[in-house]
Amino acid sequence: MSGRLVRLVNPAVNGFTTIDLLAKEIGFVHDLQPDLVTVLIGVNDLVRGRSPEDYRESLVQIYDAIASLQLPNGRVAAISIPDWSVTPAARDFGDPRWLHLATESFNAAAREQASLRAFSWVDITDTSREGLGTPGWISADDLHPGDPQYAAWAEKIWSRVGKSWVRP
Repeated sequence: MSGRLVRLVNPAVNGFTTIDLLAKEIGFVHDLQPDLVTVLIGVNDLVRGRSPEDYRESLVQIYDAIASLQLPNGRVAAISIPDWSVTPAARDFGDPRWLHLATESFNAAAREQASLRAFSWVDITDTSREGLGTPGWISADDLHPGDPQYAAWAEKIWSRVGKSWVRP
């Protein structure tokens, strides 16, 4: 514990795509002038049939807007999309093999764009699969992560970027 007062703001909205983020959230993030930013977006683009190229195009705009905040190195973390193709409800959205490959393609685009801007890249994709079979790993809707999975993501993110987020 640092003993410092921290304000956590999460403007994320369930179901939003990169297009929604650009239209409804990016201005808010810019106005907020945060000290740290994490970005995990793309699953809903995939669900709605956007191509990796369309996703990349939107992501470039999002990452450029975040880069314009000019935060110090290590203060922006781009987070990979989890592998939700392994969830029981994935079949409702297409062939799980295709969903897995599309997720990998989206993540490759996000990783590349993050690297171009010197954002920290945190890959939680493997982590999203590691606890399969653990009670609560997948939420009751058989699609979204459960609390234990979110906790595992948080640990992965912290282990990758925590040192750059703690000010002396």
